[in-house]
Amino acid sequence: MATARDYRQRRRLRRDRHGRGLRGTLYPATLPAAASRAERFDALVLDALEPIEARWRHELTKLDVAVDDVPEVRENGKAPSDGVLHDGAVPLSRLVPAGVDRTGMPTRARIVLYRRPLEARAKDPSELAELVHDVLVEQVAGYLGVEPDVIEGE
Repeated sequence: MATARDYRQRRRLRRDRHGRGLRGTLYPATLPAAASRAERFDALVLDALEPIEARWRHELTKLDVAVDDVPEVRENGKAPSDGVLHDGAVPLSRLVPAGVDRTGMPTRARIVLYRRPLEARAKDPSELAELVHDVLVEQVAGYLGVEPDVIEGE
């Protein structure tokens, strides 16, 4: 014979600690809606970089593209200003030249896009895609030492 205690224990095993039931994913991992904002932004950067890289493949072999959430701030409260593309006082991206790291190893040149400042300036996904493309064109032009119009082929 089942008692009320047995029923509560069985019931507790099937629910989370707040009594809301089992919690799981809302969407299967195969659907685009399951991707996080950061993953969607990374995909957007790759899509924007693809036509640029197709045209300038040989010149961009020693260039990396990275995404950071926000710009780094130094101890004095200022962000690095060399190679930075600003919108007012807020950095949107940075071109880091090739050099040597702290351990003495050579580093490749890299463009760092700052995800959150870029997302804050776009009203919708299409505007964000256009903004990311424009920023990449500006930074690649700075890296190659040419005008942005040349990068886009205009």
